[in-house]
Amino acid sequence: MGSSRIVHIQPAAPPKPAHGAPCNGCGLCCLAEPCPLGMLLSRRRTGACAALCWSPEARRYLCGAVAVPAGAPPWRRAAAVLARRWIAAGAGCDADLWANAIE
Repeated sequence: MGSSRIVHIQPAAPPKPAHGAPCNGCGLCCLAEPCPLGMLLSRRRTGACAALCWSPEARRYLCGAVAVPAGAPPWRRAAAVLARRWIAAGAGCDADLWANAIE
């Protein structure tokens, strides 16, 4: 049997999509461990990614390296394009994780 650990998720977060389905911002993968870009930004290999942001308006998690605030300078928009490619944004959920609610 595999190991398990508790990851705290916003109650309003959407449920984890099926493997291969489009990302819906559930945040489970980034809360479990950072991706290679997240390791660079977080300066850690385990635990939640420091770049992960909760959006109460969108009711989903967003990658801080990909989300570009309005009025951001052109270099920030270019960096976000590269980040999207590096983390394979839009390629589908690749998190081989299970989420169970604990009450």
